[in-house]
Amino acid sequence: MPRWSEYTTGERIKILRGKAIRQSDLAKMTGLSLPTVQGAEQDKRLTLPTLMAVAAALRVDTSVILGQQAPRRAMEHGDRTTMRDLSCAVHDTAVGLLPAGVNAPSAASLRQTTKRCWDLYWKGHYVEAGAVAALLLAEAAAHKHARPAHEQSEAWGFVADAYRLAAYVANLMGARDLAYAAISHAQQAADRAADDMRTALVASGRSWVYLRDARLDEALALAEKSALDIEPRFSKATMDELVAYGSHVNFAAVVASRMGDKERAADYLSQSHATGARMGREHRAHGTVFGPVSATTQAVGVNVALGQTGKALTLINSIKDVSPLSGAARNRYAMDKAMAQADAKMYDASLDTLEEALVTAPDWARHQALPSVIVQKVGLANTTRLRRVSKLIGITPAGSGSFMPATAKTAL
Repeated sequence: MPRWSEYTTGERIKILRGKAIRQSDLAKMTGLSLPTVQGAEQDKRLTLPTLMAVAAALRVDTSVILGQQAPRRAMEHGDRTTMRDLSCAVHDTAVGLLPAGVNAPSAASLRQTTKRCWDLYWKGHYVEAGAVAALLLAEAAAHKHARPAHEQSEAWGFVADAYRLAAYVANLMGARDLAYAAISHAQQAADRAADDMRTALVASGRSWVYLRDARLDEALALAEKSALDIEPRFSKATMDELVAYGSHVNFAAVVASRMGDKERAADYLSQSHATGARMGREHRAHGTVFGPVSATTQAVGVNVALGQTGKALTLINSIKDVSPLSGAARNRYAMDKAMAQADAKMYDASLDTLEEALVTAPDWARHQALPSVIVQKVGLANTTRLRRVSKLIGITPAGSGSFMPATAKTAL
């Protein structure tokens, strides 16, 4: 597969336009003539005004079109629009700038919008969640601004939640700089809210950004501290407190597994299982869901990461019902299950598991790297099923050339 810089400028425009936007659509979006758009894609003379108009319409920097910077994986036009709007919301609200016409909603309205945003996020609808998070940021900032100084603690809590949501969406969409900025603003807001639980939740969010940025030592240290800071007394803990603690130790186990630390991962998994057993059922709080099913399904992923395929398969066989999980958690479990089956050379079962998840949640799958990894692990099993699954995730299976995004091949 060619590097992004090896395509011509016209080819890059065509790839970024994708199937959803026709040349005539791009002409309308830019205010350019159709022959001008066609000429740009045929690598004829490209003026600076044309370049800037096309970049703005396709929601990318001019450096991406010129090949100086590669586009983010799985970024369609709607994705890029949402991420630009979210970036503006994060940076503008941080310096006190609010969009015109934004009114200060009530606390009850903010709670409802926050819940809606988390619901979208945990269903795997990240683009929609990002759009709501941008609105939530502006509304939370307006609400805080309208409160007297001595009544702003709760308002700062809403602001912290909105920034944390923005950081989570940005992190999943691969916008690492935006994720860092948003989680930093969330930390400042949580400190002003004087809420220990929110502070720990934000710290755990920062740990997740570190994990995706391969800063594993820092991610583990922060994850461990976050869990320790909110460790409850089991005899008196509320369900909300158990959700926060269980999800924190679960994440600490995930980070430890990425570092290959089997003992530490096992220790945190033990605490996670104990918390889930204490709860007895899945429970939603603080923007997440945790319980005994979450503990077990996460343990599958941890054991897969540690190369303990037998343990992972044993756990998979013990899981009978994943319906209590959020949509995103069910999808992630399906990926871990498919990976375990691939590691065990159960190739047909792995592809069946993967295909079901891809068909069930295509929007979620667009933002995941693991499906491609699983298909490559299955390797040269030249079957109809393999070709079908490869088409779903937009790659060409091994044996018919290198793995190349299907959108790029179609565009070219």
